[in-house]
Amino acid sequence: LGRVPLGMGDDKNGREKQARDADRRQRERDIDAELRRGDEPEPPVAPTALDEFESELEPLDFPATGSEIIATVGDREVASSDRAYTLDELVPETDEDTFDSPAAVRVYVQRPTVAAAMKRVTEASKALPNVELPWSQRKAYEMTFQELTAIDPDDDDEGVHTITDWIVEHIRDKQTLPGSRGVRRQAAKFCRANGYQVRTDEWLG
Repeated sequence: LGRVPLGMGDDKNGREKQARDADRRQRERDIDAELRRGDEPEPPVAPTALDEFESELEPLDFPATGSEIIATVGDREVASSDRAYTLDELVPETDEDTFDSPAAVRVYVQRPTVAAAMKRVTEASKALPNVELPWSQRKAYEMTFQELTAIDPDDDDEGVHTITDWIVEHIRDKQTLPGSRGVRRQAAKFCRANGYQVRTDEWLG
């Protein structure tokens, strides 16, 4: 998932193209790693359900925007162990953000709690003029959400909702994206305030 900024001058165009190419290569590496890794922090969506879902995306031309995916399969349900989500609850409805392949969409929705949180963050960031949400920062947000889903399977993802609200309010009130370190710090505060241990050698620490 990534945004493609409009080019301006020739020199800047070249720099932006290099940045986009590097961003795309990193996305591809991350997606390949996710597809091969089985230690999901939250209960994953059943692989058979993801296989069926991925096949439904094949008629789309990729890269495909979030809006195109929602228009095609927005009412398709993806069921995790605790509840079912429709795709329009998970995928950002925007023409700026694109998915490079059906596999990229598969990786994105296999953690539906994290995907739903990132949808809110991504759509909130659209209100910021001339601001991009780079892949590295997006992944840092996602990793924080993943850690929050893992701290207590029975807390109804209160931590994810709390930190998502904090990010969205920060975007609205300060008109900037919060840094990944600030988001991690806020998540650690939530954990400690609610009796969860956060070690210094962990992501949130």
